[in-house]
Amino acid sequence: MKFVTGGGMRIDFLITHEDEARIEQIGGNALYAAVGAALWAEEVFLWARLGANYPSRWLAQLAGSGINGNGLVRLPEEQDHRTFFAYLPDGRRDDTNPAAHFARIGQPLPPLLQDYIHSTPGQDDPHRYEPLALRSADWPAEWTAVDAVHLSPLALATQLNLPPRLRNQGVRQITVDPGERYMIPERRAYIRQMMPHIDAFLPSRMEISSLFGTGAGVQETAVTLAGWGAPLVVIKDGANGVYFYAKDEGRLRHLPPYHDPDDRRVIDVTGAGDSFCGGFMVGLARTGDPLQAAQYGAVSASLVIEGYGALYALTRRGETIARLAEMEQKR
Repeated sequence: MKFVTGGGMRIDFLITHEDEARIEQIGGNALYAAVGAALWAEEVFLWARLGANYPSRWLAQLAGSGINGNGLVRLPEEQDHRTFFAYLPDGRRDDTNPAAHFARIGQPLPPLLQDYIHSTPGQDDPHRYEPLALRSADWPAEWTAVDAVHLSPLALATQLNLPPRLRNQGVRQITVDPGERYMIPERRAYIRQMMPHIDAFLPSRMEISSLFGTGAGVQETAVTLAGWGAPLVVIKDGANGVYFYAKDEGRLRHLPPYHDPDDRRVIDVTGAGDSFCGGFMVGLARTGDPLQAAQYGAVSASLVIEGYGALYALTRRGETIARLAEMEQKR
């Protein structure tokens, strides 16, 4: 089976829960999703736009990882690939004001972040494609018989317009992880427009609260989103695991994460949600069972968060089956 993860390739700057700074790491939601998928499948393709300044050494590193990069679109101009985020003691993640966060841990602001605001400007605009936003013309002509595509958080314009075009390309399964900037009440009409064209919608609990209000429950929001047209709604809730609602079953189910609370093996949760989505995509395409798909995703995330960097988990492919068996015990 052939799988594609579309989204961003980034240069990550982060401050961990332990107040450790990690500077200029290979990252991006498309890459983490691809890693999550590649833990289970051999034919995984990356689909993203890159500026002329994207580090060539990382592309060479990617070529040796087993993930196919022939869907990467190299633009002639330099682009801003920076992503910053800091994990806070209360569990939240903040992607703004890096100067304040570096001051908090007693370190100088890296020069490359001097003018940084955030990594998703304009992504809530349904009519505008930012330079690194995928568009239908970026789909490689040689890509045929693609079984599943996962769209990681991207511009609203991209996630609105790509699913119908992917169907026309014969893609049988389309999953979408929404961009947090457009998960707001003012964009509900556009989200509803997207839903009938996809097979699964995978927002985070935080994004659900942003869209429906902090008092909205998981059950009612999942039912609402499914009513807008998505057959399957999966709500990622970090250390609490995931909730999933299949319209044909009509019930909400919960899967806890692989790790128990305070498990010392958890090192860095960057990319957990994206890698979950990649594993989920493969599991759903292979089994057609939302629960098994969620277990695939949970295993992918569990391996990613036990080390630093997007490609770390690929060194531990041999552990997936044993961990899947452990997840079966959590049903």
